[in-house]
Amino acid sequence: MNKIYTLLPEVEGEEAIFLDSLLKDMNEEQAQNFILIYRGRRKDPQTILLTALLGFFGFAGIHRFFINHIGMGILYFFTAGLCFIGTIVDLVNHKNLAFEHNQQVAREIKLLIS
Repeated sequence: MNKIYTLLPEVEGEEAIFLDSLLKDMNEEQAQNFILIYRGRRKDPQTILLTALLGFFGFAGIHRFFINHIGMGILYFFTAGLCFIGTIVDLVNHKNLAFEHNQQVAREIKLLIS
């Protein structure tokens, strides 16, 4: 677990455990390559929270576009965040949205590197 915190100090909790399980069977060079790519594609939960807050000011759905949920982003945009209910739910679940996106990104990168 210390390996992941030295390579990616910004991750925490479930994400760190998940990444540690992905990196355990990689050699040092593969882990470094993984980290370089992952750091560029990873979405920070705080950024998702801030973009979800924009939904209350007329820009609903930006956070969904940000995590590649294009269909939901369009739906949120044209329905004012599903009458603000969807935006409120996403505000509460912003960490889960980020974690799910980051898991998918990590799996894709692992396949790319392997």
